[in-house]
Amino acid sequence: MRGKSIMHQPAITFKTKDTVAHALKIMNEKNINGAPIVDDKNELAGMVVKADLYRFLISPGHYDTCPLEWVMTKNVITAEEDEDIIAISKRLRANNIVAMPIVDGKKVLGVISFEDIIDYFIEKQEIYD
Repeated sequence: MRGKSIMHQPAITFKTKDTVAHALKIMNEKNINGAPIVDDKNELAGMVVKADLYRFLISPGHYDTCPLEWVMTKNVITAEEDEDIIAISKRLRANNIVAMPIVDGKKVLGVISFEDIIDYFIEKQEIYD
């Protein structure tokens, strides 16, 4: 099974200048834990997850009006759409991350999260039950 078969697409993305408050609002509405950050060319610039946003907000002097570029991870671990789900799962686990952008070069195609992988295996198991 390949990543393209379970990734969320189109990916919900944010811009570097979007605020922490905006990202949390959308992530809560869409029930997602992570989202790619794109630049003005819609190319991958970073990644943000809820846990990072909450850790940022509990630090003195950090506000929900701060831009995401202050919080985002810049060295993003990615996967390609034709990669095997097991390989993607191992990379998520090895790097202790909850979501990974699926990219073609710097263009974001979708996102795979731990929840997506768990759902895939639950569905697969139910077929055999």
